Amino acid sequence: MSYDFDQIINRCGTDSVKWCYYPEAALPLWLADMDFFSPEPVIRALRERVKHGIFGYGAEPPELREVVVARLQNKYGWQVSPDWLLFLPGVVPGFNLACQSLTSPGDGVLLQTPAYPPILRAPGNAECICDEMKLTREADGHYSTDFDVFEGTITGRTRVFILCNPHNPVGRVFSREDLERMAEICLRHDVVICSDEIHCDFVYPGYRHIPVASLSAEIGERTITLMAPSKTYNIAGLHLAVAIVPNQELRDKLGVARRGVAGEPDILSYTAALAAYRDGQPWLDEVLRYLEANRDFTCDYVCHHLPGISMGKPEGTYLAWLDCREADIPGSPQQFFLEQARVALNDGPDYGRGGKGFVRLNFGCPRATLVEALSKMEKALAGQASSEQEADSRLDVLGCW
Repeated sequence: MSYDFDQIINRCGTDSVKWCYYPEAALPLWLADMDFFSPEPVIRALRERVKHGIFGYGAEPPELREVVVARLQNKYGWQVSPDWLLFLPGVVPGFNLACQSLTSPGDGVLLQTPAYPPILRAPGNAECICDEMKLTREADGHYSTDFDVFEGTITGRTRVFILCNPHNPVGRVFSREDLERMAEICLRHDVVICSDEIHCDFVYPGYRHIPVASLSAEIGERTITLMAPSKTYNIAGLHLAVAIVPNQELRDKLGVARRGVAGEPDILSYTAALAAYRDGQPWLDEVLRYLEANRDFTCDYVCHHLPGISMGKPEGTYLAWLDCREADIPGSPQQFFLEQARVALNDGPDYGRGGKGFVRLNFGCPRATLVEALSKMEKALAGQASSEQEADSRLDVLGCW
C-alpha cells in the first residue's frame, strides 16, 4: 500500500511527550520520534491483539528470533545464532546493563562526544568514570574520529566503549575502515564494545550500515550489539530491543544484571515488533525516501535561509545537527528559537563536549511542519539581525561608534 507522509496528524492531547512537554504554541522538532502513522501491519496486529481483551504477562512469540536472525542475514550478511539474542525493554536499559554488568565502581567507560544524553549518563549510573573523546568536526560539518585521541583516551581503568552508529546527534555512519580501527584498538586494550545501533535502518544512499560485531568472529566475541524496531517503525512507546551477544559469558552477565531491574518486553511490544520486522519493509522503504527528501530540503534551507547557521548533511538518522555559533544569537540558541520562533529543538550542551552553540532538529515529520518550523526560525534570525542593526544605529547617533 502507499503511505501519505504529508498527512498532518494531531498529536496534542494524546499523552505524547514530544507534543506536550513544551507549550502548545511551540512546534516540537526535538524528541526522536516521527510524526507519521506506524506501518499498517503493525497497527493491524495490535488491533487483533487488543481485541482478544486479556493483557497478562507476555511471552516471546515463537517466530520472533528466526525473523530477527533472517533480517540480520539479509540486510548485513551477518550470520547470527538464535541463542545469541536477548530481548530487553529498550536500548537505553541495554547499554546501562552493559555498563553495570561489565564494570566496577571507578572503572572507565569510553564515549565519543557530542553524544546522546542517556549515553552520557550511563557511566555515572554505574558509578564509573566517563572517558570522553571529542569527535573532530570537519570544515564541511561532517565528523570524524582522531584515532590517536581515541586510543589515548583509553586508560588502564577503561572497560567498555559505548559506540553509537549511526551516530546521534551528528548523523555519521561509520565506515568499515573506521569500525575496524576502533575495534582493533578496543581488542588490544581489552575493552568490550557496546554498540548502540538503534538508527541502523536510517541510512541514506551512498552509505551502508555495518554492525561492528559482524566484522569478525573475534570482534563479535567482545561486542554487545543493541538494535530495536522502535525508531525504525515509529513505535518508540512500545519498549522492545534486542541485544545480540555471541559471547556466552557476556550474555550471562547481562542476564544476571537484568534480574529484578529490566524485565521482559510486554505483550503488545512483542506483537508490534514481530509485525514490524516481518511485514514492515514496504513502509520502511517509503519512509526512507521521504526522509531523504526532508534531509535534503533541510540542508538546502539552512544553507540559503538561516544566516550564520550550518550543518553537515546527515549520512544516517532523521536528525540534523545545526551549528549556530556564527549566528550571533545571544545566549542559548535552543532558548532563542523556543522563545522567538516558537520552535522546540534539543539543546546542544546536553550532548556533552562539542555541543555548545548547537541544536538538534528532528526532520521526521510532514514536509509542511518542517517548512513552517524552518521559516519561523528564519524570521526569528531576521528579527534578531534587525534589532542589532537598530541598536547599532542608536549607538552611532549617540556618538558611541
